[in-house]
Amino acid sequence: AKHAGLVEMSEMLPARRARGPNEPGGLSFGHMADIVQTSRKFRDDPCKIALETCAAASMLYDQIWLGGYMSGGVGFTMYATAAYTNNVTDDDLYASTEYGWDKYNLAVGKTVAPSIDVIKDIGTWGTLYGLELYENYPTALEDHFGGSQRATVVSVSSAAAVAIATGNSNAGLSAWYLSM
Repeated sequence: AKHAGLVEMSEMLPARRARGPNEPGGLSFGHMADIVQTSRKFRDDPCKIALETCAAASMLYDQIWLGGYMSGGVGFTMYATAAYTNNVTDDDLYASTEYGWDKYNLAVGKTVAPSIDVIKDIGTWGTLYGLELYENYPTALEDHFGGSQRATVVSVSSAAAVAIATGNSNAGLSAWYLSM
């Protein structure tokens, strides 16, 4: 945090959320993906790139920035989510991506045009698969407390799978909302 003043990469936040210049919450998701740099080593694994970026973003945005000015239940829930929901998120994302690639004959660098039908198809499949994971492993269901946490884990996988399949982050965001 003491080096944050030197980076100067964050955008201005809304006045009600800002505590000072260069807040972590103003750092764009595109910058986050560049900072993590998983794509330099694992170019042919878009799922790993998405998962590593999501883990770093969860730490920065939720634990440091949001947790810094909000007290209550959201802090601990998000603090631990990236660490102990890892296997469920990984499994769901890889399965959802494979589903989309198989159905639409895709590969790394080859995408399908974003449409509501593609978003609904992959997003719904990924959501149902993720929820079935919780049914198959009841200890995970008990451990991942709160429906909002399970919904987030399932939504991030569905959203990333749609974004990977379409090459369009807005399509991924639509899948996130569909899954939620």
